[in-house]
Amino acid sequence: MRTDPSFTRLERLFARLDREPERPAHLQTPQMSRHRVVLFASTLVFYLAIVVAVLTTSWLVRLDWQVMFWRPYEQLPELHAFLDYLVVLGQRGPTAVMVAAWLGWRSWRQHTLRPLITLGVALLLLNITVGAVKLGLGRLGPHYATRIGSAELFAGGDIFPSGHTANAVVTWGILAYLASTVRTRRNLSVLSAVVALSVGATTVYLGTHWVSDVLLGWAAGLLILLALPWFEPLIARAESAVFELRERIREHRAGRRAPVPVPVPAPVAVRAAAHAPAPRPAAHLTVRPHIIRSERTPATPAGSRRPAHATAHAAHAERSTRNPSARPVTGS
Repeated sequence: MRTDPSFTRLERLFARLDREPERPAHLQTPQMSRHRVVLFASTLVFYLAIVVAVLTTSWLVRLDWQVMFWRPYEQLPELHAFLDYLVVLGQRGPTAVMVAAWLGWRSWRQHTLRPLITLGVALLLLNITVGAVKLGLGRLGPHYATRIGSAELFAGGDIFPSGHTANAVVTWGILAYLASTVRTRRNLSVLSAVVALSVGATTVYLGTHWVSDVLLGWAAGLLILLALPWFEPLIARAESAVFELRERIREHRAGRRAPVPVPVPAPVAVRAAAHAPAPRPAAHLTVRPHIIRSERTPATPAGSRRPAHATAHAAHAERSTRNPSARPVTGS
């Protein structure tokens, strides 16, 4: 009969995280350095400049209409089928699943939840910031534009900034942000930049976004990546809270699984003997003092000074005392 405890899938996952890593992972948490602060400020200025240019219907809006009239989707039609698949790399659902699978494997190897929590924080910031601007400005896309030369703002749309572009920057850039070596970070940074640029250009080619939408999407995604070091303390606290919750669940389950001691009934003979009165000692077992009697006749000490005839007379008197009926044997 097996007595091994049965563990759930979540318990097996946390048991794996409790082990020592298969290879030492000395990961350095990115800090908000001066260089990163300068990049963040520059990107924020670029972001605000694009918003102001669209709100004022400047040359950027005229560029949007010129590209739309050029109809890029009619150019190089042989690339249309390929670009339909390429743009999927910017969709939030498929990209989140792929990146989460990779980061989940890294969490398994390094025995930490930081990669997955960082991805969750980045996607949450993306949804809040990009979604708020989309709904607040309400811009219509090229296929739904109604007035030539207009910015098409506050018309109930949701394309400014480009969600595909911002999502491509964040989901693929998070791999470079979480890289463990400088060389890997550089390679992944180049790869994520190529993917984000390709996705943004593809949305313009397919006619689903204006050029200004893509520019603002690139800036929005880059702002989130640059601001992630400010959220590292929150990520660390969230990881600690998850492990503390795990320990509480373990203690609760251990308390529920603890066996309750069941009293074992004693045999009938043992119980009868326990309740029976104590036996009284037998009369023949009573301890009495033992009297030692000497049966040996005291011998005459060696070297006696008594004469021989006195000694013989004393021995004859003692025999007479022991057997008074004995008669002396006389000769005929």
